[in-house]
Amino acid sequence: MTEENFWLMKSEPNAYSIETLKNDEVTLWDGIRNYQARNFMRKMNKGDKVFFYHSNCKPPGIVGLMEVIDLNIIDPTQFDKDSKYFDPKSKPENPRWDCVKVKYLSKSDKILSLPELKNLFSEDELLVVKKGNRLSIIPVQNDTAKILLEKI
Repeated sequence: MTEENFWLMKSEPNAYSIETLKNDEVTLWDGIRNYQARNFMRKMNKGDKVFFYHSNCKPPGIVGLMEVIDLNIIDPTQFDKDSKYFDPKSKPENPRWDCVKVKYLSKSDKILSLPELKNLFSEDELLVVKKGNRLSIIPVQNDTAKILLEKI
């Protein structure tokens, strides 16, 4: 049995929000075009819990929880010429990008905002509070996750 890990995944609410996930119940977390974020996603296991983070909004912060339910799915957007995530260098016989499938677990009663997260955690405890961090997927340490779970 694999150990449960925790992650934080960002989405701009006008692109895909916690409300949209709640309505959809399940979604592919596609469109990741950063190698480090993709590599973090490749380390995920089924059953891992993910903090849903709304970014590029006021205020940014954690808005809910989801669970990884499927792994290593080839990201279909990389081959779609009409998609903003189209990658002309990626080929069906050798795709560069993959994604995971997640399901909705819960929505927070209130947003756990970035300023609040900065008060609670150091950069070493939660990478999202690090100035200049732009990664859309980051690992969350288990002890940090326990505190977050109590607050959302």
